[in-house]
Amino acid sequence: MIIKGKAHKFGNDINTDDIIAAKYLVSTDPHELGRHCMEHVRPDFVSKIVKGDIIVAGKYFGCGSSREHAPLAIVGCGISAVIARSFASIFFRNSINIGLPILECKEADKIEEGDILEIALDNGIISNVSKKQIYKTAVFPSFLQRIIRAKGLINAVKNRR
Repeated sequence: MIIKGKAHKFGNDINTDDIIAAKYLVSTDPHELGRHCMEHVRPDFVSKIVKGDIIVAGKYFGCGSSREHAPLAIVGCGISAVIARSFASIFFRNSINIGLPILECKEADKIEEGDILEIALDNGIISNVSKKQIYKTAVFPSFLQRIIRAKGLINAVKNRR
């Protein structure tokens, strides 16, 4: 599976309240949540997204509460993947459960705002097309790849029947 999009860069410790403010938790609709994704960190963020773009961040992305709304907001605004130096473990699980690929990459700091990235999920290669650089990430185990391809855990279970 190949994902290609423009990088939107964030720093360290982006928490779930930064991703989607608590006042929007009255909805579980990804598109409604997506309209407000990152608005406290970068108010114009959603207006700059082209479907398929990629969030790139520093350490401990998705820290804070365990709300599932955060990855839903990310998917709902059109982001296709998140690359960061590290993630909060509950955010990792919530993201995979809805089919959002999130990739730990120790070289995420080399990626800049606006770089065009191409991610090959099958082999863990992140290509920075803009800089002609290659970064490596761990390859998802086959069961996680199935969940991501199915666009979430519930769909993956349904597909097994």
